[in-house]
Amino acid sequence: MQGLCDGQGPRDPLGGTAMSLSARLGPAGAGRSLPDTQSARTGGAARLRGAARQVICINWGTKYGPRFVDRLYGMVARHLTPPFRFVCFTDSAAGMRPEVECHPLPPVGVAMPTGTLGIWAKSRLWGPRLADLSGPVLFMDLDVVVTGSLDAFFDIGGPEDVILSRNPARPFERLGQTSVYRFSVGGLVALWDAFRADPQGVADRYRFEQRFVTRQAPQGIGFFPRAWVRHFRRDCRRPFPLNYALPPRLPRGARIVIFPGGLHPQHAIDGVYRDGEAPLAPRAHLARLFAVDRPETPIRYLRHYIRPAPWVARYWRV
Repeated sequence: MQGLCDGQGPRDPLGGTAMSLSARLGPAGAGRSLPDTQSARTGGAARLRGAARQVICINWGTKYGPRFVDRLYGMVARHLTPPFRFVCFTDSAAGMRPEVECHPLPPVGVAMPTGTLGIWAKSRLWGPRLADLSGPVLFMDLDVVVTGSLDAFFDIGGPEDVILSRNPARPFERLGQTSVYRFSVGGLVALWDAFRADPQGVADRYRFEQRFVTRQAPQGIGFFPRAWVRHFRRDCRRPFPLNYALPPRLPRGARIVIFPGGLHPQHAIDGVYRDGEAPLAPRAHLARLFAVDRPETPIRYLRHYIRPAPWVARYWRV
């Protein structure tokens, strides 16, 4: 399956005001596509194997912090053949384990957009420099769970390629997911320039930063094999009524499980769907179906029940 890309339309320089967003980025659907990521393992792969493997993440505020960063490092260390570098761009290095290389958040110089669903602070990583890093980097969200070898994420494609996991929430839109993606430092400067020129306009047009990367990466994008990266809510949770009888499953061949949408690994371990929810046995949960303080509609309430997932606890640890 081919990757996605959009055009390489001319961009006005920073501070320019004449061109519209469409003129800067070009029409949707234009440009060059990458070859199938499966068949792209040769050629560029050898060059990647000879380079230092670099894993990066970003942390700001108090939502995640050292607890998530330290666990992510532990999982990477257990599943990535050394030598490698693990770099966290953060507003506070307090409490981080010493193996984590901490650097200040890269400046972006504009206010983040409002009223959007995307995590646009990730745009900080699209600039021309990321500390002293160079070449390909594998970005991972802080709330992913690593369940298999990460070596192949560096062996696929060429060093300049932008390769994303697929977004299963939009099966009819060929859309990438930026929970896990690889790019070369400085390779997304065109996106950085366009975003900085009109942050709110970009966010309003694309809604999610992953759609912006998917459609506007300058040389197009490729996808990691679907089996490597699985979505917890869509690929691991059981459908109703099996969710009351069976715990979430770990799909065969999964190397990373991502947790977009607010449900994170501790929820899966506890068997709850959201913060502030008490774990309940199946019978107790069903008994609350008609309670006046039920948090959502009956259908959603039944669908959102999950039993604890012990395998998440086995992998998601320091």
